[in-house]
Amino acid sequence: MITKAVVTGGAGFIGANLVDRLVDDDVEVLVIDDLSSGRLERLAEARRTGRMSLHQIDIRAPELGEILGRFEPEVVFHQAAQISVRDSVDDPVNDASINLVGTVNVLKASAEAGATRVVFASSGGATFGDVDIFPTPETEPRTPESPYGVSKKLVDEYLRYFKDAYGFDYVSLGYANVYGPRQDPHGEAGVVAIFSQRMLRGERCTIFGDGSQLRDYVYVEDVTDACVRAANIGGGVYLNIGTGRETSVVELFELLKERVAGYTRTPEFADAKPGDIPRSCLDPSAAKTHLGWEAWTSLEDGFTATVDWFADHRDW
Repeated sequence: MITKAVVTGGAGFIGANLVDRLVDDDVEVLVIDDLSSGRLERLAEARRTGRMSLHQIDIRAPELGEILGRFEPEVVFHQAAQISVRDSVDDPVNDASINLVGTVNVLKASAEAGATRVVFASSGGATFGDVDIFPTPETEPRTPESPYGVSKKLVDEYLRYFKDAYGFDYVSLGYANVYGPRQDPHGEAGVVAIFSQRMLRGERCTIFGDGSQLRDYVYVEDVTDACVRAANIGGGVYLNIGTGRETSVVELFELLKERVAGYTRTPEFADAKPGDIPRSCLDPSAAKTHLGWEAWTSLEDGFTATVDWFADHRDW
């Protein structure tokens, strides 16, 4: 079992939920986050346990190796990233700087600190691009259609190199569309959070494109469970982390609308986002075989929990 772990991007949505899971498991956690998009409020409960510390720093900083070396983690969970597909299209240089150069710096620092394993937050939909088989297995060619997807895919090659060169293990987890409590409802990502908050405020929701886009929505606690299993098992593999269930944006809107009492507004439609793919759904069979993992939370239960949380945190 893990006793010491680093979580980069630990003040982010998935990262903070992972930190909570780790401290609940009595793991000592060092969070690395520059707080450019991370929020300290997400870490409030973990900080009260005394088992978490935070170092505010950019993952590209040269002193990262010294910081990790002092902490001596067994496992590094690399969650920090530039996560906007649209921003990656507008500024591919910045995307590559954070998601490639930053990640290589994290891997080098992890190796020099003596970490035995890295668990990397990849992206299933963005790295596969437009494919013909659904749900999509890991054996399908990955042809990303955005700089964000390209950067995530290329990290797998760096992981393989560092495994061969430095001898530490890794697991790359290709997330589907992750949602749940504490997600940021103000950016481009996180349509469940965005719609939940707007509905609770009585505001109109915007659907980009015609709403027929299909996505695989996976609950954040199921994702953090996959991360912990990967950290304990390893294997030098890429694995899909999704449900294998497709939901259109229009269907998602209606399912959320059912959970907000008194909300009757219809959505407005806008142009599709650049780099957006029409369909994404991941086959999670390999994760079940390799990790003993599956998405335990139904879409209905996950949406209810998310709406309930935002109802209690209307100013989030």
